[in-house]
Amino acid sequence: MSTSASENNSKSSSKHHKGIRIIIAGGGTGGHIFPAIAIANAIKGIDRHARILFVGANGKMEMEKVPEAGYKIQGLTISGFNRSSLIKNIWLPFKLIKSFFQVRKIFREFHPTAVIGVGGYSTFPVLKFAQSKNIPTFIHESNSFAGKSNILLGKKATKVFVATEGMEKFFPSNKIQITGNPVRSSIAVANILQENALAYFGLKKEKKTILIVGGSLGARSINNAIYDSIDKLEEAGLQLIWQTGKSNAEKYKKIAKGRENIWISEFIKQMEQAYAAADIVISRAGAMAVTELCVVGKPSIFVPYPHAAEDHQTANAMALVQKKAALLVADSEVNEKLADTVIALAKDDLLLNELNTNISLLAVKNADEVIAREVLYNN
Repeated sequence: MSTSASENNSKSSSKHHKGIRIIIAGGGTGGHIFPAIAIANAIKGIDRHARILFVGANGKMEMEKVPEAGYKIQGLTISGFNRSSLIKNIWLPFKLIKSFFQVRKIFREFHPTAVIGVGGYSTFPVLKFAQSKNIPTFIHESNSFAGKSNILLGKKATKVFVATEGMEKFFPSNKIQITGNPVRSSIAVANILQENALAYFGLKKEKKTILIVGGSLGARSINNAIYDSIDKLEEAGLQLIWQTGKSNAEKYKKIAKGRENIWISEFIKQMEQAYAAADIVISRAGAMAVTELCVVGKPSIFVPYPHAAEDHQTANAMALVQKKAALLVADSEVNEKLADTVIALAKDDLLLNELNTNISLLAVKNADEVIAREVLYNN
């Protein structure tokens, strides 16, 4: 064993007796939740005695997904600014104040030695309270454009883990560490044969398979474009693994009913199987989606969400497009171009191989472990 490894293990061993207790705050979407779970798993992999508690927002998907992963979670009465109904924002100050009382109670009971924020409504009150008590705080910012809460919290954070270069415009440069984005270990280390994955979904190995994911909450424009092109895609000999999200799921399931070339569900729990089965992936360009597709090395067509802050999803996608590692279809052109683009790509083995090779070169597979070690040895 190397000297540094021995020192790290002895540090970790000595901390066992101090009772490491870590709160991980955030959620709202899979792009926040799954990296958080990956970090938690990495922490437990290094120090099995570490205690971990998640804090999320009541009613959000973390309240379901975190317990499924085997961790405890407590919910806060908090929500974000509602742009569609301004009158609903009248309760925001009261919810924020209530959430701080809830956070104080959680801290009194759990006594955290460190706090990690991954983004989402619960991140701000939890990290803000931790910083007021001089408890080490760590932020993971997955996007190339930082959120306002993270920018405010970053000033007093112990460290800020980021996915890309150039984040000095948001955070103090001496606190930034480029780690990449954590990927679920089930995906990062998956070794599934495509033939077996196709059997899992009841699909045929002789047909090209298209995986359609609009993020954990779905993507209406992508779903509607697929819905309108369903016959065209079938005639082209393609089969689909289609994650619709909850919105309008019954409409999409109805058109897919009885078609042997389509597997459809609101949510895919075994994403590693879906990635293994796919020849091409159609996806939004959120930071975590891009990261996972680099890790699994799949030819991808990105349809960036046009209303993301500072249009950062387009920036995420273009970073790959410029390296000839992915294709892009603008959300405004999705109805006219998506089906034709995927059909043309499915027929072009040369381009498929080029995209596969180039996207695989961008993979980062150990971000969860890097972050875990920094948290354990800096608190």
